[in-house]
Parts: sequence; structure tokens; C-alpha cells
Amino acid sequence: MTPLLPLADLVAKPPPLPPDVVERAKRHLLDTLGAALAGVSTPAPGLAGPGNAPVWGTGLSVAPRDAALLNGVAAHALELDDTGGCDHSGAVVVPAALACLSLADRPVSGSELLEAVVLGYDVARRTLEACGGYAAHNEAGWHSTGTCGTFGAAAASTRLLGLDSARAAHALGLAAGFSGGLWAFVHDGAASKRLHAGRAAEGGLTAALLAASGTNGPGRIFDDVWGGFLRTYAGPGADPGALTRDLGTAWRISRCSIKPYASCRSTHSSIDAIGGLDLHAGEIARIHVRLSPLVAGMCGGRDVATLPRAQLSLPYGIAARILYGDADLAAYAPERRADPRAAELMNLIDLEVDPEMGGIDEPTLTVTTTSGAVRRARVSAPLGSPANPLSDERLLAKFHGLAPGRERLVDQVMTLDTHPDARDLLPLL
Repeated sequence: MTPLLPLADLVAKPPPLPPDVVERAKRHLLDTLGAALAGVSTPAPGLAGPGNAPVWGTGLSVAPRDAALLNGVAAHALELDDTGGCDHSGAVVVPAALACLSLADRPVSGSELLEAVVLGYDVARRTLEACGGYAAHNEAGWHSTGTCGTFGAAAASTRLLGLDSARAAHALGLAAGFSGGLWAFVHDGAASKRLHAGRAAEGGLTAALLAASGTNGPGRIFDDVWGGFLRTYAGPGADPGALTRDLGTAWRISRCSIKPYASCRSTHSSIDAIGGLDLHAGEIARIHVRLSPLVAGMCGGRDVATLPRAQLSLPYGIAARILYGDADLAAYAPERRADPRAAELMNLIDLEVDPEMGGIDEPTLTVTTTSGAVRRARVSAPLGSPANPLSDERLLAKFHGLAPGRERLVDQVMTLDTHPDARDLLPLL
């Protein structure tokens, strides 16, 4: 049987969610909203049709598909959104799901919304795993947030639209046609990375709406056929069994991370490692970083003239943690990126690419101090990962730092599973 059908059945008829998964969904929902409210001032496409779906934090209302696009762009704009899903599932799934609320002509319970979000995370991550995993897919040049996220947005939207299994299969099939996203932005810091999240949110919602209207999608999209998603995007490295392995029992949102730092997730381990050594700038003679080819290709740059380039720079992340004590959004302000002390520290950092390391293996830091001492550090579970999660206090501090004065929104999200109508969230945005 094609793996599309079990996926569609899961979306149309999901089993009850474990309480810990519901709690995770609330945390990721809140974190995504905070990231988006902070990122709303960043440039975004200017064309949007009239409608009743809010562009979060602006007071504007637009057509739902346009809202999914714009809110997805905002959520990913500052590199503060969650990771470890498709990769950035929150910035894709949440904008699509909340845009769907604007289309609802009935009360949608908070539990229903959280269920849709969990399903979106699950399908998006499973699609990436079927492509061979994050390293293989991204090493090939694909930005998985855009290529695999579309399926997650379609799954969440399909659930909220109440489509049956047959229509859910059509929605997922149609979502494949809206998939796309390349890592070419890494070479010059182009803003296209954030657009991939928005387009995936918009594409998934569009696919679900088309399926709801009766449009048929390709039924063999995950089969090993010419034009199939996995053969096209993953080739011989595809693992189609990942689409249905542990389906409905091992929820993929549980392996996602919430970011404490405003930078690419692949810099976080090194930021934590240098922070754990508790060294001042004047104590450092040299920093040697041994890292994988994938991490070096993504995050080995030293040009911090633009925010996107700085956020992809592992050397700058290390320097920021040493100089400013953190790598939060404030550490990436223009004046801090231009601080000559940061450039001096980055000049002390050597990167050694180790071809024996796996794509997403965490780097190892070796620091030589001015006194001649040598200290080594490697953090295998960076702060915010499932094995080292943010505390509730730090999660709330992050949100309030990004979106101050929104206590009612926090209360609504963190008790969402008790609310009879999730549409009450929309005016708070």
C-alpha cells in the first residue's frame, strides 16, 4: 500500500494525544507566536488581498492564504523559531493552522487546534525523514523547511477543515506541487530563507483548500515512480518507511527544539560550549573548532554585514557569547555586529573541517588561553533541545522579551486545551 494512505488516515482520524504531547504543542505554539510578533517588522511581500485573517502584530487583516505567507515569513525572519522538525516546523504549521481558524464557520476548540498543530509537525518531520534525514536532504542543496514543511501545513489545515481520508490524501498529494526551497541564500545572506517558511505555509493551506473544493492530487506522490516526491528530492537515499514508522504512537513534535539564541541551530552547541568555559575575551589566545562539512558549509562564514549572514556565522555566535554573555537578538544588533572586538575575536577562531564527522554532529571546541592552558568543550545536547529543554521561566522570558505586554495571549495559549473556541486567539494577535 502506498504510504500516502496511512498518513491521510492519521490526519483525518488521529488517535487521542498523550498529555505531554499536548503540553509540548502549547509551548511550541507560544514560541512561534513570539518569534513572529518580533519578526513582523522585517520586509515581506507587499501584495495581499482583503480578508479577515490577521497579520499578527500589525492590526491588518488579509486573505487567509496571504496571512499564512506573511506570518510564516515573520515567524522565521529572526531565526528565533523552533527547529528539529521539517526543519522549522512552527513557522510553517502554525501560520497555516491559524489562518484556517479565520475560515471556520463554527467554534474550533483549543484541543482541535493543538491536535492539528501536532499532526502538522508529525507529517512535516516524517517527510524529511523519508528524504533520508536532515543532513542528506540539506547537503543536496534543499532547504527542508520549504520542501517538507508544505506537507505539514497541508496536514494541519486539512484537519481543521475536517476533510475525510480521501480528501486528506488529495491535499497531501497537492502539497507536493508547492514544495521548494534552495540553500543558495547561504552564499550571500539573501532574505529568501525566511520566504521558504511563508511559502510552505501558504502552499500547504492552498493544497488543503483545493482538496476541500474537490481538486484531486496525485495518489502515488510518495511511491518510487517517475515524478514522485521521494525519487525526485531524495533519490536512492530515500527511506519511505519513515513516513509510517511508529505512526500515531511516536509524535515527532517531541524531538523538536526551542531556540534560546537568535541564530542557526547548528551554532548553538558551540555557543553553549564556549559559554560553559566562562572565559573573558582577554584570556583567549586561540579557539579551534572541529566541525562537520555540513555545519562548516552552512555556518562557517565570517561576514556579519547583514543579519541573515551573521545568524549563520558560527564564529560570530562564539564571539557574541564571549563579549555579550549571550547570543540573543540583542547580540545581533547592527552596532554589536560592527563592534571591532567581535572582529578581533573571530580572527582568533580556526575552523577545521573533519570529513569523518556526521552532518549534524556537534562541533568540538579547543581553547588555548593567554596563559598557555588548553581547555576543551563539546555540548551534545544544546540548550532548548529535547534532552536539555528550556525551563518554563526561560520560555516565558523569551516570549515576553519578543512580545512585551501580551499576558492575555500567554494565558490563552498555555490553557488552550481547556478553551471551547480557539478563534478567540485571533483578536489577541
